Amino acid sequence: MTSEEQADYDEPEMTFAELGVPGPLVHVLADEGKRTAFPIQQDTLPDSLAGRDVLGRGRTGSGKTLAFTLPLVTRLGDVTYDDGVSMEDFRSAVRKAQRDRVKALRHSDATPHPRGLILAPTRELANQINDVVAPLAHVYGMTTTTVYGGVRYSRQINDLKAGADIVVACPGRLEDLIEQGALTLDDVRVVVLDEADEMADMGFLPPIRRILKQISPDAQHMLFSATLDHGVDEVVDEFLNDPKVHSVDEVTSAVDLMTHHVFLTTRNDKPALVRKLASGSGRRILFTRTKFQAQKLAKSLTQQGIPAAELHGNLNQNQRDRNLQAFESGSVNVLVATDVAARGIDVSGVELVVQVDPPDDPKSFLHRSGRTARAGKAGDVITVITPDQRRYARKLLHHAGIDVKPLEVKPDSPQVLELVGTPAEPVEGWTLPPLKRAERQGTPGKSRNRRRRRRGEDRGAEREPRRSRSPKGGKRSRSERAQDRRDSQRQQFTEEQREFAQRFLGDVRSVRDDHPAQHDAERGRDGVPAGEVSKKHKKQGKGKRNYENGTKRIQRKEQRLVRDERDEAVKRHERRLKARDASRKGRPAANRKRHTKHKASAPFRTRSRS
Repeated sequence: MTSEEQADYDEPEMTFAELGVPGPLVHVLADEGKRTAFPIQQDTLPDSLAGRDVLGRGRTGSGKTLAFTLPLVTRLGDVTYDDGVSMEDFRSAVRKAQRDRVKALRHSDATPHPRGLILAPTRELANQINDVVAPLAHVYGMTTTTVYGGVRYSRQINDLKAGADIVVACPGRLEDLIEQGALTLDDVRVVVLDEADEMADMGFLPPIRRILKQISPDAQHMLFSATLDHGVDEVVDEFLNDPKVHSVDEVTSAVDLMTHHVFLTTRNDKPALVRKLASGSGRRILFTRTKFQAQKLAKSLTQQGIPAAELHGNLNQNQRDRNLQAFESGSVNVLVATDVAARGIDVSGVELVVQVDPPDDPKSFLHRSGRTARAGKAGDVITVITPDQRRYARKLLHHAGIDVKPLEVKPDSPQVLELVGTPAEPVEGWTLPPLKRAERQGTPGKSRNRRRRRRGEDRGAEREPRRSRSPKGGKRSRSERAQDRRDSQRQQFTEEQREFAQRFLGDVRSVRDDHPAQHDAERGRDGVPAGEVSKKHKKQGKGKRNYENGTKRIQRKEQRLVRDERDEAVKRHERRLKARDASRKGRPAANRKRHTKHKASAPFRTRSRS
């Protein structure tokens, strides 16, 4: 750490009000217990609130989320807050501006155009950012939504059409929706790139460039990243206009309140050691290298009485939300995860991080470790290695800037028991609780209409009964409506067949049209229902009825008889063609399969002579 950065940490703590944050937002932060700003917030807020482009560099857990959400909401708010204005007058002005936006949205057919955009690398990080920005935006009457893959398009498109002001998105799904015409970025006034180095590692730089090119150059750009490698510096040079650089801490610097331990054990003792480390009563996260290992370890711990939730790439979004919600709410104290949880998981009170397998690079090592010792609290990080991983772990720790010597332990060693703490009671037959979805803050006009309709339903006795569409006096059922659709389709199908027969078969008349009294929709010839064989035909040993000469059957849903009144020479020529085609294929015409697509034969065919 340089002397300038050290001076930043030695500065006295400042409140958010002293940094220029509006009073309504200060009240929201105070209700959450946030009154003083972290160093990166103290450095960046004066410039970002003034509308200047900002480049913030800092390690994970340094408080970057509030550093860009506060200026984002402040600059997008339609109502300005002055010191002499009361909160009641401010809320009244916000409601008026909210009604004006809703009215303009109802009378506009334009493509959804959000005013704020936040880009994040993973779904979990996008949800975490949205959880922080949504209460702040609600103060100014604005709505937010998340856009990422793995879920249906309908909810995201509906939120955009409802007038979402701030979009927290992953680059892939956002670009997909832009190509579909679901939104446009022409009106974006503030854009934020969070964890830009992680997005570069995941290969998101090309779509990020295409997205930023669609945003006005006059918009405010804020980029927060731990490092400026892998092309992030090129994005800064291309899209940020004279940015103010704030570097609070390097990515390779360790946290003072974080203690690292390296436990060396044998392969046979490793499962028992991991199980012992997971048996404590405090919150802990266990990191594995592969998705299969995370799934297997979580299942094994749960079967042994240690409830554990899993978080990896093989889970869909509902499963991820359910498992993460169970861990945040305290229903389960153990989370087994891959590197997908190394960033964006901001859960308070994580006492221990266990790296069951060493990560692939030093950056992932520090991001894993950053899940503990957050917001000024202490935490421990344990890296479990086997003898064959000793050399690799030494190089990894050296590049991460951590000087810790491996300690050879057993599952019952005193060092292990001290870090485990108070063991938790075993739980048999534990299952994950269902996902509890929070109410999304929708368009205020729609919610007001829903409340009015609900109040009207309560006074239903005072209203006149709705006119019934059914002849029986009740509401038509779904089956009746489906039957009506089938009848209309059947009638249309019949008209099309008649038109086709009239065009290609000449003068075709239906036997039912000639004898309507004898052929109704449900009875066949001789009073026998359609599809059955009469007694006369059964005595003759015939399985189907005899039809009049010169008639043919047309296959469709309703069997009908039509009279072919073409000339006999034309019908004779048609029979000759069918017989010739059947003889060429070497089988009689009766055995030919109907509706078979024949390949076109070669213009010249040579017969092999035996």
